[in-house]
Amino acid sequence: MAGTQALSLVVSSGYTSQNSGVIPFQVPVSRMYNILNRYHAKQWSRCCSRGFLTITSLKKTEKLRTMHCRLLKSDYFPATIEDNVSRNEDNHSASFWTWLLNRLNAFYLFSRPHTIIGTVVGITSVSLLPIKTIADLSPTFWMGLLKALIPGILMNIYVVGVNQLFDVDIDKVNKPNLPLASGEFSMGTGVALVVLSSLMSFAMGFMFQSPPLISALLISFLLGSAYSIDLPLLRWKRNAFLAAMCILTVRAIVVQLAFFAHIQQYVFGRPAVLTKSVLFATVFMCFFTAVIALFKDIPDVDGDKDFGIQSFSVSLGQERVFWLCINLLLLAYGTAVVVGASSAFMYSKLLTVLGHFTLASILWFRARSVDLTNKASITSFYMFIWKLFYVEYLLIPFVR
Repeated sequence: MAGTQALSLVVSSGYTSQNSGVIPFQVPVSRMYNILNRYHAKQWSRCCSRGFLTITSLKKTEKLRTMHCRLLKSDYFPATIEDNVSRNEDNHSASFWTWLLNRLNAFYLFSRPHTIIGTVVGITSVSLLPIKTIADLSPTFWMGLLKALIPGILMNIYVVGVNQLFDVDIDKVNKPNLPLASGEFSMGTGVALVVLSSLMSFAMGFMFQSPPLISALLISFLLGSAYSIDLPLLRWKRNAFLAAMCILTVRAIVVQLAFFAHIQQYVFGRPAVLTKSVLFATVFMCFFTAVIALFKDIPDVDGDKDFGIQSFSVSLGQERVFWLCINLLLLAYGTAVVVGASSAFMYSKLLTVLGHFTLASILWFRARSVDLTNKASITSFYMFIWKLFYVEYLLIPFVR
């Protein structure tokens, strides 16, 4: 295309003309780079109707005299062509990086990072429970932990992703910043991410040949699908009890028992014997995940009402559910203090008693400052509960 374009130049005739001493002159743009870069070239150009000119060279003065036509100085040319090309390349590069960063941020929101952190912290903490001596912290252990973490994270992305696929309209009211609700991700992109995450998770699980790991992935997949998919006998999130049981089963029971067995049997090759630590973790997390299952619906009452989701917050009211959650957590912390006090190890006793007492105190004082009429205040407190969830997994390995 560049070869067919033309640049209008100005030439001056050496003879007297009745029209003008200045005559328009056409040079193909593709040749202009030769002139600007002072290459020696030979080309033919038309000088009006007077025949053709031969351009043989360009002198340092940037003047060309051939027959009756003279090229003007190079400052008549758009000397910024190369600059424009460079600027366009820079703009294109900047646009690409902006697009990439936006996509990564959208995927970050799509993956629901607070749940990813919960999965990573939970699996890691439970995997430490079979540790008896420092020698157990071998490369074999870390490799076994990695084999549990990656499929677990991918399955987590599937569970939260499939929920967003079937909750687009609800999320436009409750969580408009999510990429599917905001339109930043298309439905096709969401489906692709969900399918790819589940396939990769199962592929790794079967490749590692760990029965406890495969069981954990399969149960998470089935319950996550039943919770969200809008098909007959499914979409269990419509029922408050079934919704809570889905979350409690995966977060409190499957994570504790399956990943403990994965390290105990698959990595260390020991018999699956339930210890005090894993039993405590399972019971305590039953309380905690029940609270998360109940509390997550408190800020979403408006959207749930509009779309017929009968959560406990819709049926009982936000304030009742809020204080029910606080009391359940305080009960769990009180139980943890008693369990910690019964430990035969002084370090375990100090850490578990003081740690849980401190967390209970912080919870109580923070709960009293929540404004239940302000969605932002409720959401902030919900994320605070997730932080307590993370900290609890830091304390669980010290329960002995």
